[in-house]
Amino acid sequence: MTEENVTDTTAWDTYARRKPGGRRERNAKGESTWFNWTQYPDHGPGVDVLGQQDKAAFLELGCGTGGNLAHVATLGHRAVGVDVSPVQLDAARERWGDLPGVELHQRGALDFMSETVERFDAVYSVFGAIWFTDPDQMLPAIRKVLKPGGVLAFSQRPPVEGCYGCQASYVTQADDPNPLVVKRWDYQPDMWADRLKQHGFRYALANEITPPDGWKTGTLLVRALAPGA
Repeated sequence: MTEENVTDTTAWDTYARRKPGGRRERNAKGESTWFNWTQYPDHGPGVDVLGQQDKAAFLELGCGTGGNLAHVATLGHRAVGVDVSPVQLDAARERWGDLPGVELHQRGALDFMSETVERFDAVYSVFGAIWFTDPDQMLPAIRKVLKPGGVLAFSQRPPVEGCYGCQASYVTQADDPNPLVVKRWDYQPDMWADRLKQHGFRYALANEITPPDGWKTGTLLVRALAPGA
């Protein structure tokens, strides 16, 4: 996880240090890498959400410790990950740094996209930078770095009913009773679809993935295509 609306990395380094350990060595199928859009293990769709492509260039915004990015690389794709937290990226490099195709950058998502000249076949974010950045800044930036017809996909927690737009997220600190506050942007599925269309994306679709049995909170998954071919 990462975000774009803080001037330092304190909140996200704190989050990285306090969250449970990194991705398991193997999933329920015995795979050493896999793609997971939801907050639950062995649940939900996989990398096919990003399209069936050969030797593509993928950009992850808020790559965290790099588990999804590593899976993209094992499929033969160019896997570029961006995150503001050095703690997250240190963990990613320790586990996945020698994997061919993985490229990691400690940058804010908007900063990286404003500077790169590369164009990507897909841009994605899993509970990451897209959730924590004003979409009126983020969506035009993503359009700029996507190839014509490229895929944008992201997941996040569904909104609390009636609480839409910019909201507050809290990151607790071990030795401080006052949590760190960061911004996030929550919308219902139809709101996301409309906002994507306003920014020129095509075939925008947003839906909630039902949680596993015994859990109440689903996952909002949003997908659209850049204009063009």
